[in-house]
Amino acid sequence: MAGEEWHALTGDEALARVESRASGLETSEASRRLGEVGPNALPAAAPVHPVLRFLAQFNNTLIYVLLAGALAAGLLGHVIDAGVIVVVVIINAIVGFAQEGRAEQSLRAIGSLISPRATVLRGGERLIVGVEELVPGDVVLLEAGERVPADLRLIRARGLSVDEAPLTGESVTAAKAEAPVAPDAPLGDRAGMAFSGTLVATGQGMGVVVATGPRTEIGRISRLIQDVERMVTPLLRQIDRFAILFTRVVLVAGLALFLFAVFARGFDWTEALIAVVALTVGVVPEGLPAVMTITMAIGVRRMAARRAVVRKLPAVETLGAVSVICTDKTGTLTLNEMTVRHVLVPGHDVRVGGVGYAPTGALNAENHGDDARAIAALSPILSCGMMCNDATLREEAGEWTTRGDPMEGALVALAMKAGLDPAHARGQWPRRDEIPFDAAHRYMATLHEGPDGAGMIYVKGAPEALLAMAGARGGDWEARIADLARQGERVLGFAAKRLEALPGQLTPADLAEGVEFLGLMGFLDPPRPEAVAAIARCRSAGVAVKMITGDHADTALAIGRQLGLADRIEAMTGAEVDALDDAGLARAVPGVAVFARTSPEHKLRIVRALQADGAIVAMTGDGVNDAPALKQADVGTAMGRQGTEAAREAAEMVLLDDNFASIVAAVSEGRTVYDNIRKVISWTLPTNGGEALAVIAAIFVGFALPMSPTQILWVNLVTSVGLGLVLAFEPPEPGVMTRPPRGAGAPLLSGFLIWRVVLVSALIAAATLFVFLQALGRGEATEYARTMAVNMTVVAEIFYLFNVRYLTMRSLTWRGALGTPAVLGAIAALVLAQFAFTYAPFMAAIFDTRPLRLADGAMILALGVGLMLLLEAEKLLMRRLGLFADLRS
Repeated sequence: MAGEEWHALTGDEALARVESRASGLETSEASRRLGEVGPNALPAAAPVHPVLRFLAQFNNTLIYVLLAGALAAGLLGHVIDAGVIVVVVIINAIVGFAQEGRAEQSLRAIGSLISPRATVLRGGERLIVGVEELVPGDVVLLEAGERVPADLRLIRARGLSVDEAPLTGESVTAAKAEAPVAPDAPLGDRAGMAFSGTLVATGQGMGVVVATGPRTEIGRISRLIQDVERMVTPLLRQIDRFAILFTRVVLVAGLALFLFAVFARGFDWTEALIAVVALTVGVVPEGLPAVMTITMAIGVRRMAARRAVVRKLPAVETLGAVSVICTDKTGTLTLNEMTVRHVLVPGHDVRVGGVGYAPTGALNAENHGDDARAIAALSPILSCGMMCNDATLREEAGEWTTRGDPMEGALVALAMKAGLDPAHARGQWPRRDEIPFDAAHRYMATLHEGPDGAGMIYVKGAPEALLAMAGARGGDWEARIADLARQGERVLGFAAKRLEALPGQLTPADLAEGVEFLGLMGFLDPPRPEAVAAIARCRSAGVAVKMITGDHADTALAIGRQLGLADRIEAMTGAEVDALDDAGLARAVPGVAVFARTSPEHKLRIVRALQADGAIVAMTGDGVNDAPALKQADVGTAMGRQGTEAAREAAEMVLLDDNFASIVAAVSEGRTVYDNIRKVISWTLPTNGGEALAVIAAIFVGFALPMSPTQILWVNLVTSVGLGLVLAFEPPEPGVMTRPPRGAGAPLLSGFLIWRVVLVSALIAAATLFVFLQALGRGEATEYARTMAVNMTVVAEIFYLFNVRYLTMRSLTWRGALGTPAVLGAIAALVLAQFAFTYAPFMAAIFDTRPLRLADGAMILALGVGLMLLLEAEKLLMRRLGLFADLRS
C-alpha cells in the first residue's frame, strides 16, 4: 500500500480505500488483517550463526600465542602438554560463547520490555495496543511526544507538527493538515500524511493506517527503532586495554624468563618453553572482559526484575556513582491517582470526600452548612470539568481506573459523585471541535453543540491564564489559589462562554471576550508510601533528591515536606532560575530541594548546573520536551507507563512502573554491579599472581618447579572457569546504600586493590612453596610434592574467594560461610574435580599426580584457613586505620 498516493486523497476517501471508518476497525477484523499482512515491524537483522560466534572466540592475540605453544609442544613430543593447552583454549572459548549468548539474551529481553505502544480506536473504543499489532485500517490517535507508529493518512489535525528528520533530513518540523495535496507532491510536502518513525512535536491528530512494517516509507531506509546498544562500555574498554597491556608485559617477561631458565639455570629448553607457555596461560586474565560482560548482564537482569530497564549499558556503570536524582513529582513521587479535594465557586467552598477514581464520597460545604445549595451552585463548574475532558472511567473487578489524563479522570469521578451522568451529558452536548492543551497558552478548550443548536465553549487550565482571559479581578481568587497550594493541592481554573450560533472551527480568537470565570478546583495526588521510604534510603546513601515540577511553589513545598526531601526544604521557581546566570545557578542548586513552576529549559539548566558542581545526575522525564534534559543527565530515566516514545529513546533507563522507588533500587543494583566487578578483579589478579610467583621463584632460586606445566594449566582451568564467574552473582553487600556514592573518576584499581593483589599473590605463593619444599625436605618424591603444591594453590584460592566476597566487611559470619548458591555449587564442583585430580588413576596418567595422605590434606586445609584468618585480620586493621576510603571513592 506504500505505493498508493494517499496524500492526494481526502480522509474519507482514504478510510473507504482501506475499508475502515472513523470509529476504527472491529477487533475481530483487526485480528484477521494482522494474520494477512503480518506484524507492523521491520525485518530483524540476521543473527550471527552460532558456529561463527564460537569461532570468533579464538580471534584473540593471546589465543594465537597459546595455540602456537600447543603446536610447539606437540612437535617437541610433549603430547599431553599440548593436549591440555588445547583443552584450556577450547573451554575458554565455550565459556565466552555461553557468556555472549547470555548477554544477547539479556538484550533481547530488554528490547521486548521497551516495545512501543499506540493508542487506537477499535469499534469506537479507545485502546492501547502494541505497535506491532497495527494493521491497515486502524485509526490511530496522536499526541505530542509520541512516535508515529505506522504510515497514516490524517483525518484530523489540531496544531499538529511532526519532526520528519529521520525520513526527510529536514531540521524544521513539518506542519500537518487534513486537506489533500497534489499527487506529485514531494515527501516533505505531504501535509496530510504522518510517517512511521517520525516524532509528533506539537498538537494532536488522528489518522488511518495505510501502510505498516516494511511497506512504510521509513521501512525502505532504516529500522523503525534503533537496536538497544551493544554491550561495549567504557569500563569494558578499560578492562580490555588493561588485559592487552598486561598480556604484552607477560609475554616479554615470559621470554626473559625463558632465556634466564635456559642460559642461567640450565633448564632443558623444551621444558623451559613449555613451563613458560603454561605460566603465561595461568597469569594472564584472558577471561576478565568476558566475566565483566556477564556481570553487567546479570545486573541488567536484576534491574529489569525491579522494574528498571537499562537501554544503554553505560548506565549500569554510572548508576553506582549517582549523587543526585532529579525527579518529577506526579506519578513518580506520588500515586498519580488524582482526587478533587476542594471546589471553590463564587460564594461557596466545598470539600470533596473519597480517594482515587471511585465515584464515591460526600460533597460538604465548608463556609456554611447548606450542602444542597452549595452543590447546586457547583453545576456550571461540574459541567465544564466533565465536558472539557477526554477521560473516561471504567470499573474492573471492583477497581476504578481512568482512561486518559489523571486530572481529567478525577473530574469525571467528581461529576459522578454529584449525581451526574457523563456519558448522557456528552451525548446531549456532543463535542464539535477543541483546542488541545499546550504549554504556550496553558489551557484546553472544547466546543459543544446543544440540543437547540446553540453552542457552548468550556475552558480549563492554569487559573492565572483563565482569570486573565475572563478579565476577572484576581485579588480574592489569588488568595484562594495560594491557600489551596499551601495545602499541597494542585489548582485548576474553569471558564465557559455561551454562543448563539456554532462556529465552524474553534480558535483562540473565540475566547478573546465573553468568557465567564466559573471557579477553582484543588486536586490532591498523595505521595507514594514507597517513595517516602526510598527517599529516606537515598539520603542515607548520600544521594540528594531534587523535585522539579511545574506545580505552584507552595504545592511543591507541601509535597516535599511530606516526602522528607531534606531537613530544611528550600524552593526555587523557574523565574528565579531565569534570573541567575550559569555560575550563580551552579552555586545555588546544591542547597535547593524543590524547583517549582519550571519549564523543560529550566530542567536542562538545573541538570547542567548540578553537573558543573561535580554531581553525577540521574534525571526522570516523561515528555518530548524532557528529552534534552534526559540526554544531558548522566543517567536519563524515562517513564514506561506515562512516558512518551521521545523520552524513552532519549533515556538510558526506563521505569516500567513510573515509580521513584525503582530508581533507588536501580542505584542499589548499580553499586552492586560495580562492587562485583571489583571483587572479580580482586580475586582474579592475585590468584593468577600467586601461581606465577611460585614458579618464578623456583626458576630464580634454581630448584625444581613446584608445579609442572600441565598442572599449571589445570589450576588455571578449574579455578578461572570454576570460581572466577561466581562473584558475578553476588548479592548486594549489607550497607551498600548507607555509604556515600563513589567518585565518577575513581580508578578501577584503587590503592587498596593494588595492595591486596600484591599481598595475596605473595601469601598464595608462600603457602604453595612451603608445602612443596616441606614435602621434599622430608624425602617425598617430586611428583608427590607437586601434587601437594597444586592442592595448596586451589585450597588457598577457595578460602580467598570467601574472603573477597566482602571487600571491607568481616567474612567470618554465618552468612559469609554459607555463601550464595553459585559459590557453593562452584566450590562443590571444584572439590570433586580436585579429588579426581589427586586420586583418580586416569588423572595421574595425564598430570603425573600422587594420592595424598590424610595428614597432608589436613595440613593444606589448615593453611587455607590460616590464610583466610590472616586476611580477615588485615581487613580489621585497614578498617581501624580508615584505609578503605579509596575503595569506596
